[in-house]
Amino acid sequence: MEEAKGVVKHILLAKFKDDTTPDQIEQLIKGYANLVNLIEPMKAFHWGKDVSVENMHQGFTHVFESTFESTEGVAKYIAHPAHVEFANLFLPTLDKVIVLDYKPTIVHF
Repeated sequence: MEEAKGVVKHILLAKFKDDTTPDQIEQLIKGYANLVNLIEPMKAFHWGKDVSVENMHQGFTHVFESTFESTEGVAKYIAHPAHVEFANLFLPTLDKVIVLDYKPTIVHF
């Protein structure tokens, strides 16, 4: 197996509070996506809603994936004023959250 050189995926699993409206969620997603334009180390952003038939989501409904070139890039992102400002809006709307960072690993056969 070969760990990707430098690339780091930052994954956030979220369950929004019941009183967070669909319009609020849409605006938060747009704000999250816009961070890629404001924070240089953030190279890409993707998101989606749970569509699994396994029913193992533990209440989590949304996944957000950001791509960085290094763990140092993730650290710069976390400390960046635009991220801090967004997190102060985003996190209070969540009932549950999990954040994981990982380096994708290629499996060679």
